[in-house]
Amino acid sequence: MTFYFPKLHYDKSFRGQTFPLLKPFLKGEEFSDDERTAMYGISEDEVAFVDVLEASDVAILTMSWNYYVKTKQRAKVIQFLKTTQHLNITTWVVLLDDVGIDFPDFPHVKLFRQSGYRSKTPRWHVGLPVFISDPLKAYYNRNAIFERPYVENPTIGFCGFATSNVALALKIKVKIALKNLSYYLKLNAQEPEMILAAAHWRHSILKRLEAHQGLITNFIYRAKYRAGTQNTAQRAASTLEFFNNMKASDYVVCVRGAGNFSVRLYETLAMGRIPIFVNTDCILPFTEAIDWKEHVVWVEADEIDNIGAIVTNFHEKLTEDSFVELQQSNRCLWETKLQLKGLL
Repeated sequence: MTFYFPKLHYDKSFRGQTFPLLKPFLKGEEFSDDERTAMYGISEDEVAFVDVLEASDVAILTMSWNYYVKTKQRAKVIQFLKTTQHLNITTWVVLLDDVGIDFPDFPHVKLFRQSGYRSKTPRWHVGLPVFISDPLKAYYNRNAIFERPYVENPTIGFCGFATSNVALALKIKVKIALKNLSYYLKLNAQEPEMILAAAHWRHSILKRLEAHQGLITNFIYRAKYRAGTQNTAQRAASTLEFFNNMKASDYVVCVRGAGNFSVRLYETLAMGRIPIFVNTDCILPFTEAIDWKEHVVWVEADEIDNIGAIVTNFHEKLTEDSFVELQQSNRCLWETKLQLKGLL
């Protein structure tokens, strides 16, 4: 498969809004392929770029749709998409950030996104993993997972922003409602969001698990996102605490945040742990190749009153061998399909 992207679109000052597959290859000349492989897990030998659009199998819009909207360059994108449509070249576009933005309907486009609602988006809007660094290498200097043996009463982990603060929850809901109203009044293009105070809802889910007999809970409640860290040292310490919490747990609660997706889902898989995934109509990646229910404890949003029983029933069906195999399988899933190579 050969790829083309308009190089003149690249804006270094907005590097975070670059299409993810391009970031490893938009580096300085001194950046070696060994460094690329170590940092991004992908080599220049694995991706073929061409300089002529007509010679490509897939065209990639260099920057995110968010970027073009923010910088008032929609017309440039529409012209590019009309050209690739005329040439019948499949085109990849990425939509980043927590909240989606209206995107024009082009039948030859595959729109990658992490946030959004599956039931409210067309099928050509497809899930994109959150690409993370390997926590085992970064924090424990190893490639193999820390295997957990099967025990009758499993440990459920969570470390993160979860609060019972009602005033904060109300403030967040009002803010979302006003943004939604602005969309319906055609004052902005941000897609409507579920009116939900994620941290408050997450807190209520954790309390349900704490109340369920037979589960051991290992919860670290934080009153602010990333514990309100103010500098690099504090951030490093809070991140290590986060992964140590996973390391010491069998299952990890994965619930959406401000956007309708969970970064924690991918971190949990990378650590070889079993996610308790609360589905809020999420757009998961690679559903044609991944049976997600084989890798997670799947809990629908309207089932949270029974979340403890769902976890218990899932665990009771496992054996000593299958429990360890699932940990290994989840790590393998992350390594093989949920890194950048998975896009190829």
